[in-house]
Amino acid sequence: MFDVGLGEMAVLVVLALVIFGDKLPQVAGQAGRMLRQFREMANSAKADLQEGLGPEFKDFDLNDLNPKTFVRKHLFEDGDTYLKNDPGIFDDAPSYATSAAGLDPSEKPPFDNEAT
Repeated sequence: MFDVGLGEMAVLVVLALVIFGDKLPQVAGQAGRMLRQFREMANSAKADLQEGLGPEFKDFDLNDLNPKTFVRKHLFEDGDTYLKNDPGIFDDAPSYATSAAGLDPSEKPPFDNEAT
């Protein structure tokens, strides 16, 4: 996530020891408590949002709003109707396509001089 190597981690530990010295355990404990409080606030906000949306959105996941997750879900999953050519909302044939019976391979299509 942060792409920190072993050398950078050692420098950060030495820097923390120099800056905080003897109070490092107390600072680490405070940072842990603050992180725990932040997680609890985020979880309660998520629960309030889902409760406020109502039962229609009980399966709503905030991670679905992430653009990468959205694209992966709708383009690359197996259950996608567009990749399987299942009938979808854009598969309606236009009315002119269903009204004509079609042409034989040897027939020329009709041409209208006034159309263009």
